[in-house]
This record gives sequence, C-alpha cells and structure tokens, in this order.
Amino acid sequence: MPTFATADEVADAARANLPTEVWEYVNGGAATEVTLRRNRAALDALLLRGRVARDVSSASAATTFLGVELASPVLLAPIGTVGLFDADGAAACARAAARAGSAAFISILATPSLEDVAAAAPGAPLIYQHYVRGDREWSLELVRRAEAAGYRALCLTVDSPVDGLRERELRLRFDRGRAQAQPNLVGARRELQAAVTWSDVAWLADETALPLVVKGITHPGDATLAVEAGAAALVVSNHGGRQLDPQPGAVEVLADVVEAVGGRAEVAVDGGFVRGSDVVKALALGARAVLIGRAMCFALAAGGEDALVETLERLRVECERTLALLGVTAPDAVGAEHVTPARPL
Repeated sequence: MPTFATADEVADAARANLPTEVWEYVNGGAATEVTLRRNRAALDALLLRGRVARDVSSASAATTFLGVELASPVLLAPIGTVGLFDADGAAACARAAARAGSAAFISILATPSLEDVAAAAPGAPLIYQHYVRGDREWSLELVRRAEAAGYRALCLTVDSPVDGLRERELRLRFDRGRAQAQPNLVGARRELQAAVTWSDVAWLADETALPLVVKGITHPGDATLAVEAGAAALVVSNHGGRQLDPQPGAVEVLADVVEAVGGRAEVAVDGGFVRGSDVVKALALGARAVLIGRAMCFALAAGGEDALVETLERLRVECERTLALLGVTAPDAVGAEHVTPARPL
C-alpha cells in the first residue's frame, strides 16, 4: 500500500513538515495572485466528455517527449529551490524520475551541481534548465557541462526578465536567494536575464546539438518566434503564477499556442496540475506532456524521493483511468472532442 493515497494527503503531510515561511513560499504567487488562482480555476472550468462501449482494456498512459520514452505524460518541473523540500535537492528528483519512468528538468538554480545530479541517477532522462545570467561564453560553458554530463535536452526559461512581486515572501521577509546554495551560478549576474532577446535563443539553438526547449510561452506570437529560433519544444507556462500578474491561466492559452506551433514543435504545459484528469485535459488541448512543480515539492516535503515516486505513479494510474473512462487507450487519442467548457448551472 502507498504511504499517501491521494494528492490531498501529500499536501497535508508537506504542510506539517515545512516551516511556515517555506509553505507560504511554495504556495504563493505574484502580486494579487490572480494568475495563481486562474491556473487552477481554468482547469476546473474544463469538463471531460467520454465515449462509451469502446474496448479500453489496453489503455496506457505511456508516451514520449523529445524522443524520451515515458510511463505517463508527466514530467518534473525545474524548481531552483528544491533543496528546501529535500536535503538531496535535484538529485532526489532525478532518481525519482528514473524510478517512475519520467524525466526531470534540472534548474540552473538548484543544488547540487548539474554534474552531481546526473551522477546521482546514471542514465536518467534529464533536461538542463538555463537562465542567461552571464555573457555567451558563460552560458556556453554551462551548456557544454550539461552535454558532457549526459543531459538529453536544454531548456531556456524566458518569462523572468525581472522577479515577480512576491508579496507573501515580502510579508514573511523570506529571501529565497539566500535559502540554499547555488553551485551552478559562479560568476552570475542577475541583471543580464533582462537583456535576453530572440537572437540569443537562436544562438543557443545553433550552439548545441541538444534539443532546445523554450519555457515561459503564453502568447501565440512568441510561440511562432520560438519555433523560428530553433525550439524543438515549448512549455506553455506563466511560471506558476509567480511572475506577471494578472494574466490568464496556462490552459486558457494552451490551445492558441498549439495552433500557432502547427506541429513544428512539441508543446508541454505547467500550472496547477494535481490529478491525472488535469493532465488528460491538457492532452485534449494539444499538449504532449505536463510539468508538475508544486506537486513535486509537496511530495518531497511529505516523504522525500519515495513519496515523489508514489506521486508520479499515482498520476500515471489516474491518467490511465481517465483515458479508459473517456473511451480511448492512449494519450495520442485524446482530442478537442473530449473536453468542453463548463456552463453556469
């Protein structure tokens, strides 16, 4: 029997284990937190429409992302402060992903170093997440380190030229920048993150053989520019509601981004995903996969690596259950016909 049977049990255990300021930090958003709330509200406003009398005895959530085989369309998001939730930091995420048949984005801001994370989970499918906090030579050195360590792809986050106004953190006087070591950031300059343009994205795509993922896309125009710059995949994301506020929830803009991409790149999404049915809704709108961030942190705080493996396995089972109840047997078989906006009762 699993230690935690439901997402609510995981969250309750995490809250019991975390200091108040860390619990508020992980649950918080920017400014008035409209975006944070809309991420969840937009998912709840989508209803599922199933077809019946279909043979779903072979339903499976297995899929791929950038050629990596996955047990389900659920990936671990890059969280820079993951060390606040488990002493092993991103190494615990890498091991959990390998055990559960998932893949993990590893943040440049996380601990331990990107090489130590890879060494902790040999062969695990890892994606190195980069912020531009130095000149091109500085960025290229980190990319080369990721290549040498065996990372499968490179992710550039582009939605954070400056930090969002995190009012919960201000009220608690919580300084996330001092909360943990950041071994990958030697020589970093935060202000350079505000100078990134599409020419930098194109340069990075040209400089590496790794597939480039661009994270932080919410506008179809930017989706087009990202593909033209060489992106192999996009992550539709409003940074969990922690940057620009107010703005639409992630799933509110997902279909527009998918349409703009037109099949030229794979599309993933994050923001408020808790259950397998949430994941399937994203698939119906055209996403290839979903990233979990807060749910990952909750699991680590609740029970470490083992609890995170349980969370990924629970999401896989819930995805397969939802697929079967929709009358389909695979993630690729889900489409727009399977979701409908909720009407006022």
